[in-house]
Amino acid sequence: MPHLRQYLPILDWGRSYNRHSLSNDLIAAVIVTIMLIPQSLAYAMLAGLPPEAGIYASIVPIMLYAVFGTSRSLAVGPVAVVSLLTASAIGQVAEQGTAGYAVAALTLAGLSGAMLLAMGLLRLGFLANFLSHPVISGFITASGILIAASQLKHVLGIEAHGHTLPEILGALVSHLPDIHLPTVLIGISATAFLFWVRKHLKSTLKRMGTPGVLADILTKAGPVGAVVATTCAVWALGLSDQGVRIVGAVPQSLPPLTLPSFAPDLVGALIMPAILISVIGFVESVSVAQTLAAKKRQRIDPDQELIGLGAANIGAAFTGGYPVTGGFARSVVNFDAGAETPAAGAFTAIGLTIAAVALTPLVYFLPNATLAATIIVAVLGLVDLSILKKTWGYSRADFTAVAATILLTLGLGVEIGVAAGVIISALLHIYQTSRPHVAEVGLVPGTQHFRNIHRHSVITDPSLVTLRVDESLYFVNARFLEDLIQKRVTEGPSIKNVVLMCSAVNDVDFSALESLEEINQRLADMGVGLHLSEVKGPVMDRLKRSHLLGALNGQVFLAQYDAWQALTDPHRPLSRVAE
Repeated sequence: MPHLRQYLPILDWGRSYNRHSLSNDLIAAVIVTIMLIPQSLAYAMLAGLPPEAGIYASIVPIMLYAVFGTSRSLAVGPVAVVSLLTASAIGQVAEQGTAGYAVAALTLAGLSGAMLLAMGLLRLGFLANFLSHPVISGFITASGILIAASQLKHVLGIEAHGHTLPEILGALVSHLPDIHLPTVLIGISATAFLFWVRKHLKSTLKRMGTPGVLADILTKAGPVGAVVATTCAVWALGLSDQGVRIVGAVPQSLPPLTLPSFAPDLVGALIMPAILISVIGFVESVSVAQTLAAKKRQRIDPDQELIGLGAANIGAAFTGGYPVTGGFARSVVNFDAGAETPAAGAFTAIGLTIAAVALTPLVYFLPNATLAATIIVAVLGLVDLSILKKTWGYSRADFTAVAATILLTLGLGVEIGVAAGVIISALLHIYQTSRPHVAEVGLVPGTQHFRNIHRHSVITDPSLVTLRVDESLYFVNARFLEDLIQKRVTEGPSIKNVVLMCSAVNDVDFSALESLEEINQRLADMGVGLHLSEVKGPVMDRLKRSHLLGALNGQVFLAQYDAWQALTDPHRPLSRVAE
């Protein structure tokens, strides 16, 4: 049974479910459902799909995540960045508005779900760590800018296409003479209203004496207010007949049973985008889930999260949806609204099901400009250009990765941008570890501690050089250590012993082992002893399986102070290095 609960977390939290949890989950579900209805329609439009696809992608996936997911606050469904990635991926294999486009979206969700599920079962959640936080931040910032720019065509009522910022801006400028004034008025009004709601409505309501909970609910329902007002305006004034583009007829139905394509050509074309969507979606989802879980001293299991998200995406593939993940905004709303368990997501799915069956005729006259405004306001909250200033001040390498990710995403597209960010991060890491920090250390007077001779007042012995290697040794930096030791020994003719202090060395690969053997041989030829100190247990286990320890012309010391006592002559004058 415990093994089963590992893969079905619902069996864990479900046993302690009570009336208090039910009440809180229902309240949270109502608030999130109100928020999700316009969001789902908007994100489907962003993905280039019919509006009902957004609602379908928010029903079965949420229910499946409630069964398999470990976060008690995460709200799964369509999100802006994944919707953009979906549009970019399937736009290359099918024409928007065709049946092939919808099938490609289902296939992409199925592939993403299968990958996530497989990664979870194989316990590969750690792979997401290869995407650094600066790269993710840069990518999400650039994606937010791209998404906002791509929606301006709906606000202006013109045609403008493109997958990169220069393409989008160029198309917008070339079509400026075609601006549709009624659409502009709706789009700008809705955008301004939504910004005001986000920044000022809650505080305004509280000043008017509105209870905090009600003020919060009304603030979260702001997009619904914009939807109702603009829909009524279009209907009452007959603006659709004057050229204002509207959502139109949305089917009144439960999510349909659908089947993704297994055509080799289509699957082959979508493999790489599916990997990208899977990893980006997982990283975003787990980041949100861990942040919210920490606030309640709960924990999540990243590998089980992969299974939960995989099941959600497979569910989307078979019920008319497209790729989904945990959304930041709706998850925070779910948390703030008091959601106690994943059952809140299931109740949200029930609310969306009712909306899909009974409320879709009400959005017939909903203008696309309002949906675009909803997207713009939502994604601009993701844009964080301050990450450039932060990384510039802290790490030029991280700044390079962030700046490259942002510029390449904006200039060449989302896939190239994030791929380049990952590659640049990896190359910068390799470069940094190829030149590890190696400190020459001496004894702090009156202690058994050793510190950098250039930073602290320490005692040294001219016949002894102790080098603390602050990095694991592997093929990239092995030669660097060889050259550094060779240079240091030739600078001091009185040097008789060299100690490598290995307290920060977590691994020694075979290339580095051969380098250590070469260093040992060179120092032996020079009449200098090579010693090791503070070698970690796992590293020592591997060294014992090699020839190095047997050939070592020095000793292995448990502590650096032991090496100091054994290798320094108490009658030889010592040097004191000042700070």
